Amino acid sequence: MPTINIDGVDLTVPTGTTVIQAAEMAGIYIPRYCYHPGLRIAGSCRMCLVEVEKLPGLQIACNTLVQDGMKVITNSERVRQARRGMLEFLLSNHPLDCPVCDQSGECDLQNYYMEFGRYRSRYFDNKTKRKKAFPIGPHVMLDQERCILCTRCVRFTEDVSKTHELGVFRRGHQSVIDLYPGRVLDNPYSGNVIDICPVGALTESDFRFQCRVWYLKEQHSICAGCARGCNISVHFNTDRRYKAQGRRVMRIKPRFHPEVNRWWLCDFGRFGHRYMDENRIEFFAEQKDGIRVDISCDEALGRVAQLLRGTLEEYGPSAVGIIVSPRLSNEELWVCRKLFVKGLGLHQTAAFDPWERPGFEDDFLLKADRNPNRRAVELTGFTADARELLEKAAEGRIRLLYIVHQDFAAPEAAELLQKAPAVIYQGTNWTRTAQQADLILAGAVHAEEEGTFTNFEGRVQRFFRCFAPIEESRDDLEIFRDLGQSLGVTVPESAATALKDWIGIDPDEIGEHGVLLSELSQVEA
Repeated sequence: MPTINIDGVDLTVPTGTTVIQAAEMAGIYIPRYCYHPGLRIAGSCRMCLVEVEKLPGLQIACNTLVQDGMKVITNSERVRQARRGMLEFLLSNHPLDCPVCDQSGECDLQNYYMEFGRYRSRYFDNKTKRKKAFPIGPHVMLDQERCILCTRCVRFTEDVSKTHELGVFRRGHQSVIDLYPGRVLDNPYSGNVIDICPVGALTESDFRFQCRVWYLKEQHSICAGCARGCNISVHFNTDRRYKAQGRRVMRIKPRFHPEVNRWWLCDFGRFGHRYMDENRIEFFAEQKDGIRVDISCDEALGRVAQLLRGTLEEYGPSAVGIIVSPRLSNEELWVCRKLFVKGLGLHQTAAFDPWERPGFEDDFLLKADRNPNRRAVELTGFTADARELLEKAAEGRIRLLYIVHQDFAAPEAAELLQKAPAVIYQGTNWTRTAQQADLILAGAVHAEEEGTFTNFEGRVQRFFRCFAPIEESRDDLEIFRDLGQSLGVTVPESAATALKDWIGIDPDEIGEHGVLLSELSQVEA
């Protein structure tokens, strides 16, 4: 393996490492536009120029392989002057619209402009005009005037999504990024071009003009859109609720994981976050004869406990059905098992919607299973589908159905639920199932909780609480804990204790990239 000296730092790197990669290993950042670690090298922007001892001229760090004994200087005056020149060239036709650009605050062009001191322009001719913001797909807006032709987006559609919607058209200073004739950027991964664009040329249609980035807070999480378990960052704003129609979640961004999703995220996970703020169950309630009345949490849980006790005493455990959802966290599933199966002795349990249709699947990220935690459902013993329980309830053999976060959208399920003697629904949104329930318990979405999901390959990964549950809704573990106290059943009081009870480790032991169940000695069912 070759040894390199970068700005006085000696390090040994694997053969085939480029200078820009070696610099990152040494904690040294080299400016770049066209370079992205997940894309093939273009070497066109020339912002990553460095000095290499004994080589004539400056070299591009993104496409220069490390040689043994190489000595590199990344920030000499000669290098800085060359970067100033490239930056001046890129800014010569760039519009002065930073105050109204959504990329402002996280724009590499702004950052380098400040770093290299290009405060005054030497160009006084009219700038080349290009097409301003226009949609190139359902989620992406393109502003050709802001584009610096780094070609990251083109290379993504050619090499990663392999859908080939974008290309470089015309020549010289008239060159633009645009769609091929008759094409639309509507592939399942189109939103990634927004992430990799280093300037404000490609922006998210849903996020435009909703919130300035410096008002956003960020929290690590796991995508709940399918069984892949992509690592994400939730960008939210709870201090300016009068903006963006009161939404808290502003956008979702991918977070690098070398084995799960690398740098990418599908559009279903990226743009499917509206449910966290819209059509939410904000209060505990009871429904009778089509009339809904809000009640307190204590009152609702008291009635649930009364219903459970009364049904068990009169009809026995076979008269109570528990239906959980593969969208629950590991901790919530385990506490459900501790409360209902081990604590109350219930055995009429199910988890899967038999009418649920599998989604589109490919060989990249998307899984047909649109549930984030099916693997954990199976491991905790909730293996049956819900059809049998719904049919028994419709026939009166099950007197009480307790449904946790599961939504039955199929008309057949709605007909069966309508005939059930009593239905308790614990969930987050006013779904068809919630509207048919007698008692509604306001639960929390996973951005309002902390816990873990287990993806399709058995990898346990953490997600973290972004903000408090909306209005009077509560963390589901708190609901189960208080319900257990009313029924005389002790359950784990927190996500941490529930996880340790199930797989024998603390959340802090999971690590940034998760842990495989196959590597653990304890996985209790």
